Amino acid sequence: MNLLAIAGTSFLLGFSGAMMPGPLLTLTIAETVRRGAIAGPLLIFGHALLEGVLVVALFFGLARWVENPGVFLTIALLGGGMLVWMGVGMLRQLPSLRLQLSGGEKTRLHPVPAGALVSMANPYFTLWWATVGLGYLLVAREAGAAGVLVFYLAHIAADLVWYSFVSGTVNVGRRFISDRVYRGMVAVCAVFLVGFGCYFGYCGLTQVNG
Repeated sequence: MNLLAIAGTSFLLGFSGAMMPGPLLTLTIAETVRRGAIAGPLLIFGHALLEGVLVVALFFGLARWVENPGVFLTIALLGGGMLVWMGVGMLRQLPSLRLQLSGGEKTRLHPVPAGALVSMANPYFTLWWATVGLGYLLVAREAGAAGVLVFYLAHIAADLVWYSFVSGTVNVGRRFISDRVYRGMVAVCAVFLVGFGCYFGYCGLTQVNG
């Protein structure tokens, strides 16, 4: 994959995950009520620091280990399977899915460390990086350090765009998108996840058979 393809797919992959409700979304809404529209970017900054550490650790610490074709295949199949599972689950949730922009408990922590801690405490975050994140890192690594950097920056950009939008929307006290539009956006992302999951599996099989 070239750098442009890495950037585009990484952004869409990150955006697909960012849009789904979870602890970070709840905290973003609560902190926006308290601190204003800056809460979203600050929380994502902390989230990005944690993910930056993970990317560096995976790229340098596990580089030799994951070069084994069997390991690559296992990671590709697990990551691809998880993406397909996520995509199908998102499609099944569509009828009842709503973008709730209210409620949530505040935290006494500054948003930057809070963004890292709430991500670290989320088992889904760890599972994603152990499968999907690591699998995509292996694909991006084919383009060298530049590929890894582009993957990381595009992934963080997706989080920043979505959570800045949520903070801005909550801050002005109204919605810019309806639940119907939100469901449509999630549906597009879900289809992308299924397709990219299949691509992951294909990459793993190609690496072993090629």
